[in-house]
Amino acid sequence: MSTGDTSMGNGDAATPGKEPLAEMSLIAHLTELRYRMFISVGSIMVAAIICWFLSEQIYNILVQPVTRVLEAYPDEIPDARLAILSLTEAFVVYLKIAATAGLFLASPILLAQMWLFIDPGLYRQERLYALPVILFSVIFFLAGGAFGYLVLFPVMAGFFINLGVSGNMLPLLSANALFGFLLRTLLGCAIVFEWPVVVFFLARMGILTARTMLRGFRYAVLAIFVIAAVVTPTPDMATQTILALPMLGLYALGILIAWVVQPRKK
Repeated sequence: MSTGDTSMGNGDAATPGKEPLAEMSLIAHLTELRYRMFISVGSIMVAAIICWFLSEQIYNILVQPVTRVLEAYPDEIPDARLAILSLTEAFVVYLKIAATAGLFLASPILLAQMWLFIDPGLYRQERLYALPVILFSVIFFLAGGAFGYLVLFPVMAGFFINLGVSGNMLPLLSANALFGFLLRTLLGCAIVFEWPVVVFFLARMGILTARTMLRGFRYAVLAIFVIAAVVTPTPDMATQTILALPMLGLYALGILIAWVVQPRKK
């Protein structure tokens, strides 16, 4: 990608084994970026096409948390199915499902392409991080999506549906609106769970240290609850805390990662 000046390491370029692997011009950077983006977009499209043929099965899986909540009110909600309010709504829902599922399916390729883009500007010893970083990036991304589906979304769905039922309202849930909300929740959680990977890069570049993170812990707690309030648009603290707790755990993990990988003063 770039020269040794912009590498993640802060070591001396003259040190054996620490020379940047490649020098690239701006044109070479742009060519490499275009190539990586082509592979990334192509992988998402292929994965989305595959998921399109499985969209009905994926729909039946994703809708289960809402169905369970609706079935808890058999008198108020006799039919637990979602509604389609326009001629094309079912098609749009399946399209959203295929695109989002394709993004998750292609995530290993996407994250690998990101690493391969910066790889030419790394020191030789930093290439040793490639496989662990890609592996844990994928794990955290998928874990975030799983957390959103298994934990956060059912709680939010239960809260909103119960709010309507207790207010003597009949929930008529649009499939398109509900799946838009669900998929945003999954992607939001997946991105939030990438925090340890972000810390890894910032710590390797010397921008962030474990000491700085410890000193800013109180501000981090405040920021985490603000983010949780944005990602979970419910007024109750219980739902926000459900997301905030794992985020605090990720912050603590980030402190450990920063302490391990940050450059040592000689």
